[in-house]
Amino acid sequence: MKHLEKVNYKGFIIPIIVGLIFWFTTPIRPAGVTVQAWHMLAIFLATIMGCIFKPLPIAATTLIGYTLTVFLGLAPIKDVIVKGHTVDASALTAFSNSAAWLIAMAFMLSRGIIKTGLGKRIAFYFIEWFGHKSLGLGYAVAAIDLVVSPATPSNTARAGGIVFPLVESLAENFDSKPNDPSRKKMGAFLTFVEFHANLITSMLFLTAMAPNLVAVELAKALGVNITWIGWFEATCVPALIALLVVPFFIYKMYGPEIKETPNAKEWASAELKKMGKLSVPEMCMAGIFLLTLILWMLSSSIKLDATLIAFISMSLLLLTGVLSNDDFLTEKGGWNVLVWLSILVYMANRLTKFGFIKWLSDTISKSVGHESWIMVVIILGILLFYTHYLFASATAHNTAMYGPFLAVALSAGAPKMTAAMFLAMFSAIMASTTHYANGPASVLAGSGYVEQGKWWKMNFILGLFYIAFFIVFGLGWMKIIGLW
Repeated sequence: MKHLEKVNYKGFIIPIIVGLIFWFTTPIRPAGVTVQAWHMLAIFLATIMGCIFKPLPIAATTLIGYTLTVFLGLAPIKDVIVKGHTVDASALTAFSNSAAWLIAMAFMLSRGIIKTGLGKRIAFYFIEWFGHKSLGLGYAVAAIDLVVSPATPSNTARAGGIVFPLVESLAENFDSKPNDPSRKKMGAFLTFVEFHANLITSMLFLTAMAPNLVAVELAKALGVNITWIGWFEATCVPALIALLVVPFFIYKMYGPEIKETPNAKEWASAELKKMGKLSVPEMCMAGIFLLTLILWMLSSSIKLDATLIAFISMSLLLLTGVLSNDDFLTEKGGWNVLVWLSILVYMANRLTKFGFIKWLSDTISKSVGHESWIMVVIILGILLFYTHYLFASATAHNTAMYGPFLAVALSAGAPKMTAAMFLAMFSAIMASTTHYANGPASVLAGSGYVEQGKWWKMNFILGLFYIAFFIVFGLGWMKIIGLW
């Protein structure tokens, strides 16, 4: 007997209340904000609340918001043409968003890495090479996340599906169990290192985290064009330095009881032996993965769009048989992100079209009221970081605040790329706040290896470190490469 799908109806309460309050306060809206802008804000905020309280999965929630946007006349379902010119494009153009398609195709690459076992093989090699001591294991975990991150746009899938299962296996190998005092032997340390490695690698590559693409699209609406290699150039040195420093910092602050780990090397060697020689699918996957990275790096020089490169890679995966048609059609993560990312960016762009973002940025700019653009950018970065305590989704947070904050920075005279990338860095490190800050936090904090009180305390300390570090090294590096 078939049953109805489970819906969290209580999760609709806050989004509906927020939406109705804003919709019906239109008569008392601030001066300078149009009726259309205020109504669009009502639907947008209700949708963001829906992403936070999750009455339905995020794709379904955003689809309802999208439907209301069209139904209530805030976007046309067909092109509006006046005197032979399109004055308002169809709402269906939301799904032509190239950034969303880039992420969707990158999900397919990620699926290939997992399906062929290439990701697991890479992981075992790193553990074999660096696993003599517990600190080396921490760096091995960070290196695994680093290597697979460019083609794994779901940082949750990367943490929960690729790295954490290996962390669990390693912890078990040292008799370190979750929700037990033995967690301190090894499991707690490796789990916390993986969370922060994931956080840093999510910043390093444009395609390492879906919220990055939200930032790119919102920046584009403000006249800032960020390429794959442009993103990497701005983040590579500060992010890689942080990736070297943070595991050692965690080791000193929250080190494991077991310091020597010869068993890890033996375990990894045994697992590699079980896997046997590199298979043909793994070789094909490795070749396509490397080709994709090289083309992304050269995309600006060879005038090849990053999204087209992702489509080429997907076509090669299908032609070589690494992925099947069923794999392509059943990659829920990719199609899911295509829907919600397209819709959220479209709704944010409608707010820009109706003039709300300009009004908000002008208002915030007056409040910040500082003559130095550097101070404005730093203040905005810190505000972005600490307001994340109010969010359970980096996507929702970026969609709501990245655009207005960037607009304020630009109006203060900040160089376009510097402002966009500095705020993008902070939109990654802001996950160093709570156990619900993003998907990886939920997976890793919920594993039972790190006590919740410890999670908050250590993240607060590391949060202060990140803020100081990226103000100095983030802005400093962008100065060196001539972004300001």
